[in-house]
Amino acid sequence: MKSRLPLHGSNLLRTPITSLLVLLLAGAASLCAQERGIPAEKRAAIEKAVSSFMSANSVPGIAAAVVLDGEPLWSAGFGMADLEDYTPAASSTLFRLGSISKPITAVAILQLNERGKLDLDAPVQKYCPAFPKKDWPITTRELLGHLGGIRHYNPDGKGDVPDDSARHFSSTEESLQIFANDPLAARPGTKFNYSTYGYTLLGCVLEGAASEKYVDYVKENIFRPAGMEQTQADNFFAVIPHRTRFYHKDKAGVVQNAGVLDSSYKIPGGGLISSADDMAHFEAAILADKLLQHATRDLMWTSQKTADGKLTSYGLGWGVVEKFGVHILAHTGGQQGTSTAFAVVPDRRAGVVVLANMDGVHSGQLADEILKIVLDLKDKTP
Repeated sequence: MKSRLPLHGSNLLRTPITSLLVLLLAGAASLCAQERGIPAEKRAAIEKAVSSFMSANSVPGIAAAVVLDGEPLWSAGFGMADLEDYTPAASSTLFRLGSISKPITAVAILQLNERGKLDLDAPVQKYCPAFPKKDWPITTRELLGHLGGIRHYNPDGKGDVPDDSARHFSSTEESLQIFANDPLAARPGTKFNYSTYGYTLLGCVLEGAASEKYVDYVKENIFRPAGMEQTQADNFFAVIPHRTRFYHKDKAGVVQNAGVLDSSYKIPGGGLISSADDMAHFEAAILADKLLQHATRDLMWTSQKTADGKLTSYGLGWGVVEKFGVHILAHTGGQQGTSTAFAVVPDRRAGVVVLANMDGVHSGQLADEILKIVLDLKDKTP
């Protein structure tokens, strides 16, 4: 039976032991940040923003990180990674990334393009022959920008992996069977149609181009050079140290354990776990051009267009946003037991990461607040 814990609204942070842990963790993070140059008033403002967000949304645990001057400069955990065992969240706690797995996959694909192993504009069957041909060709570039016509989850759930499923998929090819024979949602290139399944297909493309498994390629070519020591696939059955528990709030506002999720069918688009520290290192590596050449990075961060010339506000694996008077590259994610957000401001060599262990909350709002604090940004008035 799933545990049900009556944590309503601000009561979450009024629990004495939770409040104490939050204060201790925030204090430790503040000491580290003070030594590296974040002013005390900004640290206090960030901690207040996190506390308010957790209280308003009954979030058990959050980890956050800030990149400034191209380097990870501050990170902290707040609240609980495990409510049953009173395990505090830390900046090293592993959270489900959800869809912020997609930018990682995009970087890996573009690496292969730089190395001459993958043509972004070739039909996907060149690298993934297991995917059947459709009425029109689909390219890797189109998949990266959600222009490939691959469907997303069905609103009624039919034809998809059921909610609360522990079914494990042993290979990318097996995962393709969920959607491979379905008609396209639109002619490729004509319509922006967000699709996690499109990124499952990209995983097959990557494996064909790299001649190795997706998880092996990203470990050696993304995680290791970026210093992402803990990032890995969210293996439901494995015992993984420092992985948070996952939570959900029901309609009555009661916090309970989230539903079961084996994300093996969508690792490239929503099946990785990582920490705030690791994701800050990913942002720093991107800003320093450690993973991609600068020109490729700029291509990745340029909004795609539909065939009729309309901008999609989405590049190759990253959202492209103009907000607070700056150019921001960002993504959010959400699935059972997690809500995530991260953003990069290349002109300021800055970034932010927010990982929460509860589904259905707007972590992007907290990421915006932290970004505004650290960069002194203001909401633009009409």
